[in-house]
Amino acid sequence: MGRQTSFCVLIGLIQAFAVLWASDGVAQEYPNRPIRFVVPYGSGGQPDVSTRVMTKKLSEILGQSIVVDNRPGGAGIPATEHVAKSAPDGYTILLGDPGPLAINPALYPKLPYDPVKDFAPITIAASTPLFFVVNTSLPVKSIRELIDYVKANPGLNYGSIGNGSVHHLGLELFQMLAGVKMTHIPYKGVAQAVPAAVTGDVAVVVSAYTTIKPHLDSGKLRAIAAMNIRSAVLPDVPLISEAGLPEFEMKVRSGYLAPAGTPRRIIDRLNTTIRASLASPDVTQTLAAVSINTHGSTPEEYAEAIRQEVQLFAKLIKASGVKID
Repeated sequence: MGRQTSFCVLIGLIQAFAVLWASDGVAQEYPNRPIRFVVPYGSGGQPDVSTRVMTKKLSEILGQSIVVDNRPGGAGIPATEHVAKSAPDGYTILLGDPGPLAINPALYPKLPYDPVKDFAPITIAASTPLFFVVNTSLPVKSIRELIDYVKANPGLNYGSIGNGSVHHLGLELFQMLAGVKMTHIPYKGVAQAVPAAVTGDVAVVVSAYTTIKPHLDSGKLRAIAAMNIRSAVLPDVPLISEAGLPEFEMKVRSGYLAPAGTPRRIIDRLNTTIRASLASPDVTQTLAAVSINTHGSTPEEYAEAIRQEVQLFAKLIKASGVKID
């Protein structure tokens, strides 16, 4: 009886070791082919730039090729749906931001994906300061002066990169908190909205540093406040919350997500390696130079951030009455 018991224990230990060895083997095998990072926007913008800089380092760390797959259009819905319905094997990753994940659920009643249930968050990755910018012909050098000017000139035009964009909703929140009313002029993208501010067709726009820098340098535009986070390249431009509207709160963060059901060991490996890539000095410095701040989080922290953003934008869109044309 003692020998039989010892034999059973030995067999149990061998089986347990085999399971551990197999699990570790699977973890070590990933990735064994190229990984695809899907970006729901065109090339050259912040999401594309931050992903390409990060994945170059990530490829070195993982020893595997990485392809950046730009899929612009449709408010990010087709690209996001594509990842949601991809195999949960760690080889198709989404660059997510508030547009597809938090704003679309409040604007489109029948989305083909659920931003919470259909994805496995990996990590928060980056944030881009967005600036309130005015044409320098306006006698406005601060948010408080802008509020006073709009009150004296109701209906002043402002531009955005599109109806329902973060840029548009930031200006809607500004109007609600400041108690002013402006006229929204939506454009098809930043390539139209910023030049409209330069020519004076609109008085105010919200935009990222890279698109306004030439016009700041030429003196055509003036940055009066940072909407969501302070910028290292324009450190003297205050946050709106510091410059007259303390209730203003709108974080704009991007991150990476895998399809729901992706094994946790793969999520953990991606979390560790992506965060290491983002923390490397060359990545941090390269992105800081174009006013992109790098971050890192646990999968759980990113999941909670998405839930909070969904609630924030749902309330804002309902209160402002913003609708897709």
